[in-house]
Amino acid sequence: MLVRKLKGEWVLAAIRPAGKKSGLWALPKGNIGPGEDPRETALREVHEETGAQGRLIEKLGDVRYTYTWAGERIFKIVSFFLLRYTNGRLGDLPPETAHEVDEVRWLPLDEAPKLLAYGGEREMAEKALASVRSRTL
Repeated sequence: MLVRKLKGEWVLAAIRPAGKKSGLWALPKGNIGPGEDPRETALREVHEETGAQGRLIEKLGDVRYTYTWAGERIFKIVSFFLLRYTNGRLGDLPPETAHEVDEVRWLPLDEAPKLLAYGGEREMAEKALASVRSRTL
């Protein structure tokens, strides 16, 4: 989860994944590459799906869920990390991953627990909010 302060307020980079309805906001995430550490995955996925980059602050936690794909039940664990924005521009996506995302936007972090579409991601936004309020990033 990529955060920054804009005009004195904390915001987070949210995406609308390709093909999802307008107003559906989610956090960047993806599969861990071969030999890749989960922290490296978080940094890479945030850049690929938002166009911006950040530095790792801390692990926020894991979200566990199941879904069905091609008739098969899949169990998945997604690890979320708090990243502080360092550079880049939202929406300047690398050409090889631009097809994965229809929209990128800064959302107010204090509203993210209501705006994000998925329960586990809303929980991670709550943790990020508590983290930025308790420290100087």
